[in-house]
Order: sequence, then structure tokens, then C-alpha cells
Amino acid sequence: MPSSVTALGQARSSGPGMAPSTCCCSCCCSPAAVQRRLPILAWLPSYSLQWLKMDFVAGLSVGLTAIPQSLAYAEVAGLPPQYGLYTAFMGCFVYFFLGTSRDVTLGPTAIMSLLVSFYTFHEPAYAVLLAFLSGCIQLAMGVLRLGFLLDFISCPVIKGFTSAAAVTIGFGQIKNLLGLQNIPRQFFLQVYHTFLRIAETRVGDAVLGLVCMLLLLVLKLMRDHMPPVHPEMPPGVRLSRGLVWAATTARNALVVSFAALVAYSFEVTGYQPFILTGETAEGLPPVRIPPFSVTTANGTISFTEMVQDMGAGLAVVPLMGLLESIAVAKAFASQNNYRIDANQELLAIGLTNILGSLVSSYPVTGSFGRTAVNAQSGAALAAVIIMAVAPLFDTKIFRTLWRVKRLDLLPLCVTFLLCFWEMQYGILAGALVSLLILLHSAARPETKVSEGPVLVLQPASGLSFPAVEALREEILSRALEVSPPRCLVLECTHVCSIDYTVVLGLGELLQDFQKQGVALAFVGLQVPVLRVLLSADLKGFQYFSTLEEAEKHLRQEPGTQPYNIREDSVPDHKVALLKA
Repeated sequence: MPSSVTALGQARSSGPGMAPSTCCCSCCCSPAAVQRRLPILAWLPSYSLQWLKMDFVAGLSVGLTAIPQSLAYAEVAGLPPQYGLYTAFMGCFVYFFLGTSRDVTLGPTAIMSLLVSFYTFHEPAYAVLLAFLSGCIQLAMGVLRLGFLLDFISCPVIKGFTSAAAVTIGFGQIKNLLGLQNIPRQFFLQVYHTFLRIAETRVGDAVLGLVCMLLLLVLKLMRDHMPPVHPEMPPGVRLSRGLVWAATTARNALVVSFAALVAYSFEVTGYQPFILTGETAEGLPPVRIPPFSVTTANGTISFTEMVQDMGAGLAVVPLMGLLESIAVAKAFASQNNYRIDANQELLAIGLTNILGSLVSSYPVTGSFGRTAVNAQSGAALAAVIIMAVAPLFDTKIFRTLWRVKRLDLLPLCVTFLLCFWEMQYGILAGALVSLLILLHSAARPETKVSEGPVLVLQPASGLSFPAVEALREEILSRALEVSPPRCLVLECTHVCSIDYTVVLGLGELLQDFQKQGVALAFVGLQVPVLRVLLSADLKGFQYFSTLEEAEKHLRQEPGTQPYNIREDSVPDHKVALLKA
């Protein structure tokens, strides 16, 4: 669906199936459970025929855009052009019943097609089998409700990958724009050979490509700056603006049709200055099971060998398919004020890939605003990809991260640079760097220190076992390794849970303070943490409700007493909470 709110979207977003349920149903066959698995049951009863016109226009616009794109994406995947159409075939049927986003369209995308080209060796059988296996993995993740795992892939990693993909795909079309042939697909070799053979540029392809790029730019600017249509406008004005809107929305199809007409005109005259895509197989895709073996001139490649050949693609392709689809679904859901169910999206995209493999589809995903389009060859569709791929390269993210948190530039840059070598290495390295940053923040949490008669130290975040040693060293250096040793208050307002390693570390700290003849007191302990510390029976453990009480006691002022570790000395309201 386009990003504009459609009538169908309004009906779908109003149903309870759009948001994950907050409680577990006792029966998997209850009406609520069935609606979660079949969201169509939630929005269809409230659908109005008055909205059909808007949905028809939206569907027509998407269809006119998807046809040339699907042909184009097949070249990115290294497959014959008809496989792009096959891949666009199944998603609209499955997602209609199972999807929870009113905006997402499942089908071939530039990024997914690029990944497929890396792992399927330009062999349709490998691509179809990869769709089937990816769908099985995604479907299993949805059944097991593992959608939360996607949260561990940070935004800088995704941005780095998509930006690298934009450069890779965009530059990959320079050869088609210039009419160059037999250029290697590996990025660095592609750059080298393109500039090496720049003198072989075909004038006809270059001129047609530039003209198509100019047309796309003009139509896009018209679409972006066209004023909205108001009901009080004269019918003629509304009709003309509607025609302009339709033309600019379907600009990809119009430009491709224009280029095809120009090429046909030259073909009739017997002179053809352009490289053409050639014939595309006709008819609907045949329904058959995915190929679990391939017969070649050198013998038969078994299923096991095919899986080994695809290697890391069996992890990278399903993961990136989920990331791309759920990312765009969440973006549109936030913009249009509704929610999606990530686990239900896993089921939808997984089943789409499985059923799509029966009609010779390669892996699909949700489109980033129809991302970028490509062509098997020829300057017209190359122009379409170059113009459309530019938004994928997000230059603002670099400035934003520089202002917000410069450390996040590290996983972005690592992902971006390594993706030019191998996509899976870039994604893996970026995710690993993000994980290391996360672990470092957990192992070395920031602490706020307040100097005064009594030293107060407050961990700024949670306290987990990797952070105990760092906290111990800081406390020792500030309180016990100075002369004379100082009493200290550990303010634990931000600590919501602790484990056994933390308890041991705090027990050792209490012993160190007792040996030096000074006191360590705790303030702001939450009930779960207090319960654990009381259960550990730590010697010398002192807890105060407020910082003022702790400071008065440690300064040996009368009238303040700590809460001992005996339950009967803990205030009544604390006892009630501890026994809850």
C-alpha cells in the first residue's frame, strides 16, 4: 500500500487484531486467538464499500509500480526477468489474510535481491530453495514468538547496511546506463572495470538513461510539491490534479513504457542503438515443489550440497528479510497511529516465502517505500534504479549520531565498509560491535559521585555481575585507599535487580569497610533487591530509607538507626512488601 492512509487501512487498523494481546488466552481456538492469527477477521466485518474506490486506486498504483520493479529486481538477484514477476505473485494473497500492517507490500526488493545474488550463484533452483528454507526459519521464529531477537540488531547496523546496499546497487547500474557488458559483479572489481572501459560507452544507452533519469526527477518533484485536492475545487481542476497524481505515482511504469516505445520505434526502422532486456517468459508460474537437488552437466547436486553452498545465506537472508519488513511496518505504523504484531509478521512473511517457493519465487520481504528498482540490462531501467536508490543512502544519520552519541558511528561505519567486501561480514561485524558496546556499558556503568562529609556514590544504571569489579575498584579508590578512609553511602535507586555475583561482591565490600573501621550503608533499595540482600544475611549490612538518615547515622548523629538484617527490625510496610 502507499504511505497515504487508505480506506482499507482505516478498517484494518481499527480491529483488535492490529496490536499484540496483553494477556494469554487459555485456549488457542478462542475468538481472540483466532483473530490474532487471522487479522482479516478483525477488520473485514467493519469494512465499508465506500472505501473500495480508494483501495482500487491504491492497488492500481502499486501494481503499475510493481511490474517494472519486479522485472528489474530479477537482474539484481542475477536471475531471468520472469523470476521477478514470480516473486511478486504470492505476497499479496498471503499478507491480505495474515498481515497486521495496512501499508506493507511483500515482494521482491532491491536489498533482498542483492543478498540473493550473493548466495544463489545466479541459479534459479538455488534461489527458489532459499525462499523455501528462509520461509521455514521465519515461520518457526513466529511460532516460537522469537520476534524480540530482532531488537538486538541496532539501528546504526541497519543504516550502515542499507547505505552500503544503496551504493552497491546504484553503482552496479552505471554499466547498464553506459551500455557496458561483461562487468564483474564484485563491487571493487566492478568499480575498476567500469572506469577502465569507460571509453566503450554506448552513446544511445547513455542518452536514453539520462533522459529517463531527468523524467523521473521531474515527475518526483511534481508528486512531492503537488497541492492537495479539496472538495470545494471545480470538478475539472480535481480531475486534472487526479490525473497528475496518477501519472506521478506510476512514474516508474510510465518511464519504462516510454523507453520501450522509443526502443520499438528504432527496432521498426532496423536500427537499434540500445541494449535490450530481450524476451521474457510468458504465462503464470508453474506450481511445483522447490528443487531439492539440481542436475548439471557435471552430475547431480544433492540437497545437502546445495545447503552447504548457500552457507551463511541461510541465516543472513531470513534475518535481513525480517528486519527490512518489520522495520518498514513499524515506521508506517508509527506514522499512521496503529500497531503491528512482530510475531504475526514473522508468520506472514514466513508463509509467503514457503508458498512462494511453490511458484518459483525467491525470498521476499516488505519494501522500504518500494526502495530501488533495477533492470536485467538496458539504460531505461538503470535510470530508474539510480534515481530511486538515492533515498536509501541516509546522509543525515551521520550528523545525527555525531550530535546524539558518537560511539554509535562505530557499528554504522564498520557495517558500511565491510558490506562492500561481503554483506554477511558487514552485518555480522556491525552486530558484534553493537553487542560489545552494549556489554561495555553493562560492565562499566557510569556512576555519580557526590563529595561531602559522607561520600555518596550512585550507579547511573542497573548493577549486573560484569559491573561488580569495576564498582568495587571505584569504591576502594575513593573511600578506602585514601587517608583517612571515608564512610560511603551506596545510593541504589536505579538498581532494580541483582544476582549472586553482585551479592558476593557487596559482601566483600562490607568486609573491607569493617576492616578499615568505616561504614558502608545502602539507600534507595527497591523491594526485589532488598529481599535478595536480606536473604543473603550479609554481615554489617545497613539500609536506610533516605539519604539524609544515612548521612546522619554515618556522621554519628543521634536519633538515626539503620534497619538491621533481622526481619522484625524492618518497617512494617517493608515487611509486607518483602512477604508479598
